[in-house]
Amino acid sequence: MSLLVVLLPPAERLAAQHAPGGAEAAGRLPPEWPFVLSADGRSPSSQGQAAAALLPRADRTVLVLAEADLSWHPVDVPKAPAARLRAALAGVLEEALLDDESKLHLALGSGSVAGKPGWVAVTDRQRLAAALQALEQSGRTVDRVVPASEPGPWRGHFHAGSHAGAHAEGATVADDEHPWLTLAGPAGVFTARLSGGLARARLAAMDASTVRWTAAPAAALAAEHLVGGQVQLQSDAARALEAAQSACNLRQFDLAVRHRGSRAVVDGLRQLLSAPWRPVRIALVSLLLVQLVGLNAYAWTQRQALSAKREAMDQLVRSAHPGVKVVLTAPLQMQRETDRLRAASGRPGPGDLESMLAAAAAAWPDGAGPAGSLRFEGGSLTLAAGWPEPLAQQFRERIRPLGYSVELADGRAVVSRAGGAHQGRP
Repeated sequence: MSLLVVLLPPAERLAAQHAPGGAEAAGRLPPEWPFVLSADGRSPSSQGQAAAALLPRADRTVLVLAEADLSWHPVDVPKAPAARLRAALAGVLEEALLDDESKLHLALGSGSVAGKPGWVAVTDRQRLAAALQALEQSGRTVDRVVPASEPGPWRGHFHAGSHAGAHAEGATVADDEHPWLTLAGPAGVFTARLSGGLARARLAAMDASTVRWTAAPAAALAAEHLVGGQVQLQSDAARALEAAQSACNLRQFDLAVRHRGSRAVVDGLRQLLSAPWRPVRIALVSLLLVQLVGLNAYAWTQRQALSAKREAMDQLVRSAHPGVKVVLTAPLQMQRETDRLRAASGRPGPGDLESMLAAAAAAWPDGAGPAGSLRFEGGSLTLAAGWPEPLAQQFRERIRPLGYSVELADGRAVVSRAGGAHQGRP
């Protein structure tokens, strides 16, 4: 899955803001945005600078904020509903903020849990919102906003000033030639120029062996001189991609991504296809394969059991009726074979005249006279009986349990087997 990392250059501040037009320049967005494009999300494929509309397209887009544009504050994360968490954070940081909280964007650092110590990142809300709007108006959906550095394990990086706040602390253009040091650790994030004494004092006060040191190629010599040993080279592109892998996402509260309609579906699919979700994809595919194998195995066993039952039924039919060689429709063949055997033995069946006369005699209504005539034809017995309705209903109710039905019309009672099934007595 391709990844586009866009770097937002640090805002001009302090001495630069006091220059003519400096306040306006502080919030100005760059005409061209530094970017790194990665085809696989891990190694850079290309890099450069381009206007927002000309930035390359990718499956995911991440915006990286420079260290000098963020301040990190340790807090005890308040227990508050999501809708009121931002206001609760502003209340906790009220004494630490140097500007009106309405002009600032607050975001919780990665791993922050309500009721426990955590970190809050603070940045200029207007500039960040303008950067997001400019990128999204150009057709690039910014999925996440991440910091270039965040509190965590000790990490020191030496880099050129233009990539991490060359204009901080009143820097001038000439100051950009001096390397900068960004030191991130459990105590927060510290950024300063090596030309001043603050960075050197910080280095002298700490154990350099506990820090993972990296340096941009342009700052490698200065880094090795200050650290007193070799440092790992890391290009600006590699560092940008490393920052993009952070679990921290500063798009929170009112700047959070709004998922709607098809965009929510697309974002969900992108997340499912991302590298962190690879174990989930493997688990889902494995579960699907197990289900398919299990269902097929269960279906096979059921087919075997059904085949065995059918074979047992066919064997029962052939053993009970030796004349049946091939079983096609067992009930019909058994009925025909039974009728054949009964006829061969001279016994009447339920559809014969003798059986139907016996059933009619057993169900004959009380007080009714003998039938005027009778006729047997096509398995039906017709009796001439002009009964009133009470006697007809009595005859109908008595003959039904014997397996026969009767139709009364025009003074005749037509008796036949109920449903053509053998349910009566012979």
